[in-house]
Amino acid sequence: MIYDFVVDERYENLRLDVYLTAVIDGVTRSYIKNLIDGEKSSVNDVVKKAGYILKTGDRVHIETGDRSMSASAEDIPLDIIYQDDDFAVINKKQGMVVHPARGSLNGTLVNALLHSFNSLSDVSGDSVRPGIVHRLDKDTSGLLAVAKNNAAHLSLSRQIADKTAKRYYIALVDGYVKEETGIIDTFIGRNQKDRTKMAVQQDGRKAVTLYKVLKRYKNFSLVEFELKTGRTHQIRVHSKHIGHPVTGDKVYGGSLRFETEGQLLHAYRLIVAHPSTGIVAAFEAPLPDYFKKIIDKLDKNENL
Repeated sequence: MIYDFVVDERYENLRLDVYLTAVIDGVTRSYIKNLIDGEKSSVNDVVKKAGYILKTGDRVHIETGDRSMSASAEDIPLDIIYQDDDFAVINKKQGMVVHPARGSLNGTLVNALLHSFNSLSDVSGDSVRPGIVHRLDKDTSGLLAVAKNNAAHLSLSRQIADKTAKRYYIALVDGYVKEETGIIDTFIGRNQKDRTKMAVQQDGRKAVTLYKVLKRYKNFSLVEFELKTGRTHQIRVHSKHIGHPVTGDKVYGGSLRFETEGQLLHAYRLIVAHPSTGIVAAFEAPLPDYFKKIIDKLDKNENL
């Protein structure tokens, strides 16, 4: 569940964890504190500690799990790019949901992780998201960091919040992108007409994406994106916003000229500092075969 609150004067000077326990039904303070420690909440788009003292008008955001559900281990093959005692880097395939949810209880990345690893973080207090530090959409492929213990989870999530972790994507987008590079700086929130979608709107949360054109075709462009924030569907929404939706994106208006299971978007590079040693490491995953075949087709046919 995703909650957004605006603090009114009744709650002035309350601690953040006390406030959230009061305004969300059926949760304990320890559960809320675990979410805050796992950086699942923010105040005015900034991650705060549980003891932060609220002011009237503060905008509080928090993501909680569905505690009525649980995940079970399933023998599903994983493409493990790297692993040690602290964390792993997984190359998620297109079509795989990251964690169980209503309608997707099995066959998820979490089900596979529970089978492959003896230990996963539980700092979020969420039984269906063990180890999950950040997410990718179902039909977005590529790299994800997975925490095997709570210290590693806090370190990795803090790096993402502080923008010291770097996340790069490659996408094929519709149209001829004229600019060589650019910055998309907007606010993204839940679409008011369709709650399953996100949209650029002033009452949303700040979202920043950098982009660089890698190659242009007649009707498409190959683009590298770098996330500076991590909003739901951020690259897909921002691509649509600049008039170049991700090719194959059925939700945000991408063209369906090629036979794909979903959007041509791949998280190809991840840079993080090791949670224990602090040594910075870069991980890469090549484009999936179905993506490469489409690029090859474009390279061979100048009319596409």
